[in-house]
Amino acid sequence: MTIPIWFLNAIRQRLDLIMPDIERQSEWRKIRAEERSAFAGMFPGEDKMKGADYMEWEDKHLFRQAVEHELLYTQGVKDGIQLMIGIMEEVNSK
Repeated sequence: MTIPIWFLNAIRQRLDLIMPDIERQSEWRKIRAEERSAFAGMFPGEDKMKGADYMEWEDKHLFRQAVEHELLYTQGVKDGIQLMIGIMEEVNSK
């Protein structure tokens, strides 16, 4: 099954609209700040791919990505439900 281009564009536009809202959430900002702080804590000139500082940053980075994906998924489910309700209302009104 091929997904129509207009539908993919609509999804991209929706993501562009909801991502700023997600980034403004206090939990999201806290997680990003922790990630940046952990990355900045790594010592300059040291191999950043080794050592406890890198591992701490990597943990926070992966956690931030997981939270981001969870928030996007949750919003997608909500949008999908709204879309289904709209389609069902349209079909029932005919």
